[in-house]
Amino acid sequence: VQLQASGGGLVQAGDSLTLSCAASGLTFSDYEMGWFRQAPGKERRFVGAIDWERKNLVYANSVKGRFTISRDNAKNTVYLHMNSLKSEDTAVYTCAASRKWRMIRFDSTYDYWGQGTLVTVSS
Repeated sequence: VQLQASGGGLVQAGDSLTLSCAASGLTFSDYEMGWFRQAPGKERRFVGAIDWERKNLVYANSVKGRFTISRDNAKNTVYLHMNSLKSEDTAVYTCAASRKWRMIRFDSTYDYWGQGTLVTVSS
């Protein structure tokens, strides 16, 4: 199984950026998908998640109203659309796949993890 996140980069505060996570080696529509981030010197934190049917979405309070998650099951890809970026959004962003929705905010719930992509927001 491979989860490959991409789309990170250096942006200015207030800018928008969309990250992608392409999955392979699994039946993508069997999995709920989540995004996490890890800022320098800090623990990994939950950002948001989407269920396989795209009926349920949850977000961390810190990104609610600014970030949106979507997925395209035909392309085996999940997206993280980030708007109104702030310097505190600077982190390595990682996608993950889980067979279950329960406790989706907890990283122990996830079965597979991808490599991250770095987002740097300058103020």
